[in-house]
Amino acid sequence: MTPAHLLDKLIGSEMPPLRNSADVLAFEATPYAERIAAQSTYEALQLGAARSPDAPAIQFLPKVDADQEPVVISHRQFFARVTQAANMFNDLGIGPGDVVSFLMPLLPQSFYGLYGAQAAGIANPVNPMLSAEQIGEILRAADTKVLVALGPLPGSDIWDKVQQLKHQLPQLKAILVVHGATDAANAVYNFDEKIAGYPDDRLSSGRRIASTDLAGYFHTGGTTGTPKLVCHSHGNQVYQAWALPLTMPLRSNGAVLFGLPLFHVGGSLTQGLACLASGGSLVVLGPSGWRDPASLRNVWKLVERYRPAVFGGVPTVLSAALTVPVGDADISSILIASGGGSAIPVAVCKTYAEMLHAPVLEVYGMTETSSVHTMSYPERPLRLGSVGHALPYSRVRIVKVDTDGRLLGDCAVNEIGVVAMAGPGVFSGYLGEQHNRGAFVEPGWVNSGDLGRIDEEGYLWITGRAKDLIIRGGHNIDPLAIEEVFFQHPAVALAAVVGQPDAYAGELPVAYVQLKPGAQVEAGELLDFVRQRTPERAAVPVRLSFIDAMPLTGVGKIFKPTLRLDAARQMVGALLTDAVPAGATLDVVVAAHAVHGHLISVTLGGVGSAQRAAVEATLHERLNPLVMRHEITWR
Repeated sequence: MTPAHLLDKLIGSEMPPLRNSADVLAFEATPYAERIAAQSTYEALQLGAARSPDAPAIQFLPKVDADQEPVVISHRQFFARVTQAANMFNDLGIGPGDVVSFLMPLLPQSFYGLYGAQAAGIANPVNPMLSAEQIGEILRAADTKVLVALGPLPGSDIWDKVQQLKHQLPQLKAILVVHGATDAANAVYNFDEKIAGYPDDRLSSGRRIASTDLAGYFHTGGTTGTPKLVCHSHGNQVYQAWALPLTMPLRSNGAVLFGLPLFHVGGSLTQGLACLASGGSLVVLGPSGWRDPASLRNVWKLVERYRPAVFGGVPTVLSAALTVPVGDADISSILIASGGGSAIPVAVCKTYAEMLHAPVLEVYGMTETSSVHTMSYPERPLRLGSVGHALPYSRVRIVKVDTDGRLLGDCAVNEIGVVAMAGPGVFSGYLGEQHNRGAFVEPGWVNSGDLGRIDEEGYLWITGRAKDLIIRGGHNIDPLAIEEVFFQHPAVALAAVVGQPDAYAGELPVAYVQLKPGAQVEAGELLDFVRQRTPERAAVPVRLSFIDAMPLTGVGKIFKPTLRLDAARQMVGALLTDAVPAGATLDVVVAAHAVHGHLISVTLGGVGSAQRAAVEATLHERLNPLVMRHEITWR
């Protein structure tokens, strides 16, 4: 079979009609193993490079300016650098079971290193914005042998963090520094100088990578406690590169505006590997990606210059782009708008559909499914608010589980339950066995932790995160529905509804809102707006807080745990204000706790010793009805 034929199989160039479930079943009649050519991410990149060797693989924009000439790396050059990186890592002692960790922004070296590490061993990209302590926990859990990190540059604290934690990594053999000096005595090597000395036309190790070999670790979940590392095989990741072009116009020479971090599967796989393996081009929006204000400020001029067929990102990016005037920019290249990572407000989808005259395809997946698992198919009727159907050869179902995550049965049509997924992209488990308890509802079926339903036509609707569910007096409230109402108000940029602890009802819904620049609205007016449009009285937030900047994860999702803690803190402060003597000071902190989950810490000052016993008794009386544990200290 010729390389061209292999490539057709890899990227799905046949583009079969997938207009309905019958078309998908007919397509799936050919076993998946007969359709997929590449066994590894290295082979996938090789096949993508073979399609148009001299076309740009990466176009790097240091200043994210549409008028700036990019740093262009062709597919031929890119694959050569990936090969050199693999050989460099192998020479440093990295084999199939060894880990290379990364603390890097979006630079060309980040891409060479990430995919090169997978060809030599296991790549572990880490969010460099985490604290040094959190990073150290992840690197130790991964048993990091080689670390690739950004050097000491103005505006970056990555190298400072490396200095703090490098002595805490017992297996660390070498550090490769990008934009930093070699210090061979301490096993620190300049990445660019080191890589240049290795062959670029073959893997020196002679390794033949199997689809079942581990390719990467991705940290997910919270940032406290034992790190939760998702283990991806090469087969898991290649599936993402193979499946996306079946439903997305990812083609040779096509460009993607790339601003997602590589420590997230949406960046490294959905946009990164899928585009490169298709022979496409990543237009890298500077080291900070979408976090750079210039990326959004120049977004439509960038579309005009690079002509992407797909405009995609997390919902916060999609929402923010709508605040930028299109002006006279030609954005006619966009055939599809797409987003995922969290729910896209229906109002945002409608605005894009009107502005682009193109479908808005919402995707759904998780790190454990190697990113996208379901999506709205462009050839099927769109249902705004739905995340569509499972990708070919993947499956999704709605199940009932007990408190330990054990399967009780399947839900009926339109019955809300837990979303479970299976398919070639689904991982086999976490690195730490303690995290695998409840991870699967049955073998091969991952428990997403999300709530959803499947309608009569097989469309999947995500109704909320299981832990986001607000339970008010035994009544379940889905925050997503209330957030959608907030997004209908013209002044609202971002909105999040979380549960606030309540001694009587268990939880009460409260809202946090970030307004659009220059917009003004009173809290009471906005709550009246929501109340009038929310038929369920119990779901109307009891309190609204305006917030200058919504807390976001590294990939732009609203980070609700921070808001829950703040809601609890405000509730406790209000509960105790009149319980302390005049002139006394009261400080309340609500934080994660390793044993209790969360702990309320109340510290009082300015209270005489004769009054302390009575005051403390009153505080305990107020706080004891809450589910959350508490402690009281004096100063």
